[in-house]
Amino acid sequence: MKRFLSILLALLLLLCGCTPNDVEQTSAVTTVPNEETQKNAQTENPAEDTADDTKSEQTEEKDTSNLGVQEEQETSRVVTDAATSAPKPDDTKNDVGDDEPVFETDPYVGVNKAEFYANYKPAVSATDAYYRTQHFLMSGSIELQDQTPTFSSNRPMENGLYVRNTAGKYSEDGKTYYVVDASGKVVNRIYKDGAYVTLEEVAAYIFAFGEIPPNYLSKKSGNPQTHPWGRFLRVNHSKFIGNTDKYPYEPELPDISGCGGDLQYFELDIGTTGTDCDPSYKPYPYNDGIKLTRGAARIVYTRFDKNGNKIIDIDEKYLFYTNNHYNDFREYLNYQGGWGEIFGNVTGGGKISDKYNCNPTPYVETVRRDLTAA
Repeated sequence: MKRFLSILLALLLLLCGCTPNDVEQTSAVTTVPNEETQKNAQTENPAEDTADDTKSEQTEEKDTSNLGVQEEQETSRVVTDAATSAPKPDDTKNDVGDDEPVFETDPYVGVNKAEFYANYKPAVSATDAYYRTQHFLMSGSIELQDQTPTFSSNRPMENGLYVRNTAGKYSEDGKTYYVVDASGKVVNRIYKDGAYVTLEEVAAYIFAFGEIPPNYLSKKSGNPQTHPWGRFLRVNHSKFIGNTDKYPYEPELPDISGCGGDLQYFELDIGTTGTDCDPSYKPYPYNDGIKLTRGAARIVYTRFDKNGNKIIDIDEKYLFYTNNHYNDFREYLNYQGGWGEIFGNVTGGGKISDKYNCNPTPYVETVRRDLTAA
């Protein structure tokens, strides 16, 4: 039977013009799909393809989620580190455009103040300073302030006059002021809305922003035991008239309204370890956490023009420090340790706060120059 079928198949092939070898080769050919075949093959099982695409999207979504977790962890780590650390002096860059840590959440919620100050580091950014202030926490140095300013070892002079820096360098958002040294190098940062107590930092804050730090009160009294700022509370932000007819031992400050000028000056306390240059004021620490002993140290600065407009022009800004209750002053020269030549009553040989035995020397002019210019 098989032999009969084979003979029959051979006869059929011969009738078609084919050979048995042709049949073997034809059955062995591998088909190569054309473009249309591939396209059709891809749409043969759309459910399966959709499942694969979904799986791919889920994988990408999972990866993105992991990145978000990593970023959140890194942000959390930055916030935690920033709450307990600050840039070292060598890390302070001279590039005023360098980045500062950004705080997306408040890192000081529930903070223990005793622990905060036991491991204290100054604020590292404007947002850091802002969040600290919300909890009545300091941003600047908390070192005790002596009644005498700290002077730069190199205070530039021209023609026998001290140079006052005319450069005002701010961050792009205007919330960070870059304090330079006498050579123009950035050595400190002052943050708007941050709390400060030292002479250098309070002077820089006022000069930069035309306002007082948030730990200051306008009134002339305060109770550290009940006020949330505690031992960092400062007071007395009030108008300074500067009427030398009424107080002839006071030197006349530039263009001051009390002497017919166009500039309105304000004053505020500087808390020191004690002022002993005026016997009218006891040489006790300003704020011991229990009570205030205001002493004789003050900052006096230009705040408004004659029309009540805030002083913006740096050439119209003046800031002075007195540690003997307006008898003598030094001008802030807008750089770290930059304090001008002393002038006033005791300098001129007068008796302190004596209206009849007084001899105030006049304000000593300065040379205006940009210390950051090459």
